Amino acid sequence: MDIVGTGFLARNLRPLAERHPDTVVLAAGVSWASGTSDEDFAREAALLREVAKRCLDTGRRLLFFSTAATGMYGLVEGPGREDTPVTPCTPYGAHKLALEELLRDSGADHLILRLGHLVGPDQPEHQLLPTLVRQLRQGVVRVHRGAARDLIDVSDVITVIDRLLATDLRAETVNVASGFAVPVEDVVDHLAQALGLEARREFVETGGRQHVISTEKLRALVPQVARMGFGPDYYRRILGDFTASVPSDASASA
Repeated sequence: MDIVGTGFLARNLRPLAERHPDTVVLAAGVSWASGTSDEDFAREAALLREVAKRCLDTGRRLLFFSTAATGMYGLVEGPGREDTPVTPCTPYGAHKLALEELLRDSGADHLILRLGHLVGPDQPEHQLLPTLVRQLRQGVVRVHRGAARDLIDVSDVITVIDRLLATDLRAETVNVASGFAVPVEDVVDHLAQALGLEARREFVETGGRQHVISTEKLRALVPQVARMGFGPDYYRRILGDFTASVPSDASASA
């Protein structure tokens, strides 16, 4: 595969670089669900058009990463499914949905994966877990009351991607997530205990609500998912692996 991008997900995809030669993976663009600008969105849209045109001209399949997070499914009644209409509730969600439509209209062979919240070593500092660790070290953590996140190990995501591409799946949209929403308060508690940190919680009322990501389609396409340990306690294992990779306070400040 050809990997477009050099960030967190692109780096984790490198072990698959010699596989799936018919596929171009677009692992670049906006990865920050808040604080992004129209210019950032426009650059990602332009890049998608360029790569989709290249795939159309060469007959290759384009793998595009969208989101299954709150911005996409936050207003859905019941589990968020790929085959039901959605009304995005954030600019980021609306942007990703628009890019999905752009890709479908491009005529290029494609596969769209709506991702949960990836967890792994060396995540960008603006993403959820590094942000929570930084706030814990600063002594105050801001928590959106009632917020929850579907966390999934990036290594499990890479395994799923490998399996999905091997099926020669095309013109489909698939949620790639654990299927379990973890309250952010529980995530903060786990990180604080594992890192030996104490911090005051500042709760922010946002009016949001928890949502669950449907993995029914994923499990049908990739039966191996049943052996990945997804369940209500899955997040504990991946947070354990994450905190083991976090530098100590002394290392972080060096």
